Amino acid sequence: MRTGPRRPARRRCLHRLGRPVPAHQLAHIYRSRLRRTRKRGQPTLALAATVDLLEQAGEELLRIGRIDAPDTPWTFLLFLDAAATTVVACTGVAPRENS
Repeated sequence: MRTGPRRPARRRCLHRLGRPVPAHQLAHIYRSRLRRTRKRGQPTLALAATVDLLEQAGEELLRIGRIDAPDTPWTFLLFLDAAATTVVACTGVAPRENS
């Protein structure tokens, strides 16, 4: 089990949301998240397909948009082109169940 605070890592991640990032870097990050969510049994929507699309996009610069809807516990991430005019991929993650 991981020890120590997790909040600073989340802040770093959210700080990067506005800057374009190469798709291959995002593919690496979200491939790791896919492994972790599967290991934990955490529900996701289209995360594996999103990782595939990010890998295919290679060096393309992407922006990330986040949607936290008030009527659902799910968080949705949109991967947009650098101009934020086209959705390249989309995924959703539900909160972890406390056991």
